[in-house]
Amino acid sequence: MSTTEKSNRVTEFGSYDTRGHWKPPYPVNFSPLFEWPLKPKAIFKWLFGYPGFIWPVHILYVLLAFVTVVYFQPAIENCKNLEFGWIGLMLLRNFILIMIVFVGLHLVLYTFRLHGDERKYNPSFQEETKRQFLFGKQPLDNAFRTLAFGLPIWTAYEVLYVWAAANGRVPYMTFQEHPFWFVAWFFLIPFFLESHFYFIHRLIHWGPLFKYVHSVHHLNPNPGPLSGLAMHPVEHILYFSATLIYFIIPSNPVHFFYHIQILALGAALGHTGFEGPLFNGKLVAGDYFHYLHHKYVTCNFGTNTIPWDKWLGVYYNGEGDYRPGKKVVTPDTKGT
Repeated sequence: MSTTEKSNRVTEFGSYDTRGHWKPPYPVNFSPLFEWPLKPKAIFKWLFGYPGFIWPVHILYVLLAFVTVVYFQPAIENCKNLEFGWIGLMLLRNFILIMIVFVGLHLVLYTFRLHGDERKYNPSFQEETKRQFLFGKQPLDNAFRTLAFGLPIWTAYEVLYVWAAANGRVPYMTFQEHPFWFVAWFFLIPFFLESHFYFIHRLIHWGPLFKYVHSVHHLNPNPGPLSGLAMHPVEHILYFSATLIYFIIPSNPVHFFYHIQILALGAALGHTGFEGPLFNGKLVAGDYFHYLHHKYVTCNFGTNTIPWDKWLGVYYNGEGDYRPGKKVVTPDTKGT
């Protein structure tokens, strides 16, 4: 169906505007965790429902972290010296993860279009040639920035942690010693991660940092999976810096890899440009809350778990005309 045919059309789930842009049939809102009075049923459903906060995404990240540590991570005791062998294996592992998640999602949703264009926020499939992108193509630009900068900086944080752990320079925790805190960390990490992301994100929207650093990421008002880590190297350093907390708080390598893989791989899932769950619920991806930030730049800096945006007056729920509260420098995205 053409964009013209879809304009101003209401479907079974969502609607299209005059330009063929799709939006869900409800305003984006925050989790019930911080509502008052508390709503236990709503909180329970948000935590344990499908798709919910825990299942499937965070459960899969926990499993991936355990699999990584047990099968795909060089033994930490063998990483006391910075050597190409074990560092190269970590770099290769992360490259393969990028191929599976980032490139895999792009192939499924954009190259082969196996989901069609249903629930796609922006009708464009990033096929246009535009001068603001390296090589003139958005997917090529995004892939280059992810592999050339995102991959090595992500891996560098892992190497730093593993080397420090091998040399006894990070506080360590085991399940046998602290079973409660070992499990509790998996619930607490996402909240720390999201708070760190919010305030770092607000920082890089400050004039000079936005102009010279964060504007690179905002060249993608119509993001796709490859856009998730398409950043300036300085932003990669700030983005992954959330994992430096493991140099202060007692934890386990499983917690560290759980945290950093959410940051790395979650960037692709949160930038698909589609609303999940997709394929009859088989693929949970997409983030309309964050898409609105890419579209309008000056709203929704965080996530819809902790209402930092609402508390600090920069929240937009997607309903009605958007009225920015503050003018900021914006990147050159003409023709998007």
